[in-house]
Amino acid sequence: MGPASRERAWERLTSEKFDVVVVGGGVVGTGAALDAATRGLKVALVEARDLGSGTSSRSSKLFHGGLRYLEQLDFGLVREALRERELNLTRLAPHLIKPVSFLYPLTKHWERPYVTAGVTLYDTMGGKSSLPHQKQLTRSGALRMAPALKRSALVGAIRYYDAQADDARHTMTVGRTAAQYGAVVRTSTQVVDFLHEVDRVAGVRVRDVESGREAEVRASVVVNCTGVWTDQMQHAAGTRGRFRVKASKGVHFLVARDKIPSDTGMILRTEKSVLFVIPWRNHWIVGTTDTDWNLDLAHPAATRKDLDYLLEHVNSVLVTPLSHDDIEGVYAGLRPLLAGESEETSKLSREHAVSRVMPGLVAIAGGKYTTYRVMAADAIDAASEDIPTRVAPSVTDRVPLIGADGYFALVNQSEQLGQRHGLHPHRVRHLLDRYGSLLHGLLAMADDDPSLLEPVPASPDYLRVEIAYAVAYEGALHLDDVLTRRTRISIEYAHRGVDSAEAVGAQMAPLLGWTDEQRDLEVRSYVERVQAERDSQSVDTDIEADKLRVAAPDPRAPRLAALGTG
Repeated sequence: MGPASRERAWERLTSEKFDVVVVGGGVVGTGAALDAATRGLKVALVEARDLGSGTSSRSSKLFHGGLRYLEQLDFGLVREALRERELNLTRLAPHLIKPVSFLYPLTKHWERPYVTAGVTLYDTMGGKSSLPHQKQLTRSGALRMAPALKRSALVGAIRYYDAQADDARHTMTVGRTAAQYGAVVRTSTQVVDFLHEVDRVAGVRVRDVESGREAEVRASVVVNCTGVWTDQMQHAAGTRGRFRVKASKGVHFLVARDKIPSDTGMILRTEKSVLFVIPWRNHWIVGTTDTDWNLDLAHPAATRKDLDYLLEHVNSVLVTPLSHDDIEGVYAGLRPLLAGESEETSKLSREHAVSRVMPGLVAIAGGKYTTYRVMAADAIDAASEDIPTRVAPSVTDRVPLIGADGYFALVNQSEQLGQRHGLHPHRVRHLLDRYGSLLHGLLAMADDDPSLLEPVPASPDYLRVEIAYAVAYEGALHLDDVLTRRTRISIEYAHRGVDSAEAVGAQMAPLLGWTDEQRDLEVRSYVERVQAERDSQSVDTDIEADKLRVAAPDPRAPRLAALGTG
C-alpha cells in the first residue's frame, strides 16, 4: 500500500470490472473487502480520506462484549461480540487485541448479587474464554488495587476482564490483509457518483483526491460501508434506503498514567450510561459522552462542556480530582447508530442492519467495532445476490490478520531481537504489539540507515523507522495520517504532535516526493488543525466548536467533492 502501488491500483480500478466495490475504509469496509477477497471474489475498496479516518480511529479502544448492553437485554449482541473478542484475542489478531482488567465499584451492598450475576453471565455467555473470570473484592481489597478511589465511593468491587485495541492500527491492518489477498485498496479516492444500467447500480464514479482525475469503476455490486455518511451515499445513488443512521458524538480525553494511581481500569455508572477509565500505555483514556450530532461529519468537535461532563463524573470517585490542565489529549468520534423509536442516542440500537437498497447496491450500518467481521460477512452475503457466479461462504474466522503468524514465538524472542538490533526488549515488545511478525520488515528498513532506529523527535515512544514504514507499506499520504493514525502521537503527547510535525514532515517529504512548499503546507495545516481543536475545546456549544474546528485547513478537503467522504 505504498506510493508505487497507488498508480497500479488506479489502473486496475479504471480497466477491470469487479465483483464487489466497497465504499468506505473504516473497519467494516476493510472487513468487507477482506471477506470478499478471501471468498475468491474480485474486490476493490475506495476511501475518500484515510483508512480508519472516521469512527474507526476514534472509539474507546475497547474490543469488548459491552457489559452495559446486558442491562438493556441485548443478549444476542453481547454473545456475538464476546465470541468475536475471543476469536481475535487467540487467533485472528493476538498482536493487536490485548486483555485489560476493569474494576466495577459497588456503591450499595445490595448491588453485589445483582452485578455478580451480570458479570458471571458476561464471563460465560460467549463460550470458552481465555480471559480470567471475575474476582470479588472487599472495599479494602479494591482500594489496594485502585488507591485513586475515594473510600466513600464504594462498599466493595468486582474485577473483570475485557480486551482493547489500537482501533486505527487494527483497521489499517485489516485493510492491508485484504490487499494481501488481492483486493485493490485505495485511499484518497472519493465516490462522486453512481453508475446505473436500467434499474440497477453498475458501479461508481471516483475522483483521485490527490490529483483530481476521475474514472468509472464497474462492479456487479456496490457495498456502502460509509458509517455516518450512509444516508448521504444512498441519496447520491438515487434511493433513500430502508434504514436511517443517526450520528452520536463520543468524546474522550487522556491524562498521564500517574494522575490516577491504579493497577486496573474502571467502569463507572452514570445517570445515562457508563464511564470508562481505560489504561492506555503511559496514559488513561477517560470516556465517553453520548450526544446527538448534526454538524460536520468529518471533523466532530469536543467542547468544554463535554470535557466538564467527563471530569465531573470521574472526579466524583477520585481522591485527587483531575482538572483541565491535566488533560493531554482529546478526541471526538461519531457512532453510526440505527435510528429507532427513542430519540436518545444512548438508547439507540447498537445492532447492525444490512439492506439490499436496490439491485446492485447493499448498505450496512450500526453495530459495534468488535463485531466488524460478522457485519462484513453479512454485507457480502447480501451482496452475493447480485454476483452472477457462485459465492463461497465466509472464511474470515480462520484468516489471521497479517502480523499474527509467529507473534507468540517472537514475544519469547524479544531479548534476542533486541540484542540483534540494539533495542531494549521493552521497545521490541512495544513494536511487536503494533506490527506483530511484520517487525522483521520494519527493522530491515534500518539496515542501511541505523538512524531510523532513533526516536521520533519530541515523541520518544515511536521510532523514525515507523514513519518510513507508514509511508512505504501502510498507505500514509499526509502528515495527519502518520501523527494521528499510524502512530497516536496526536493524543499521547501534551503537544499533540505539534513539536514533532517539522521533523516528521521532513522525513516524509522525500518519500512522497513533496516539494518544500508541500511540506510546509502539511506542517502548517497540521499545526493549525491542532490549534483549532484546542480552541473548540474552550467553548460550550457544539455550534461554536464546529465553527472553530471546520475553519482549520485540511490537506484533502480542497479537493473533496461536496458529496461527502465515502
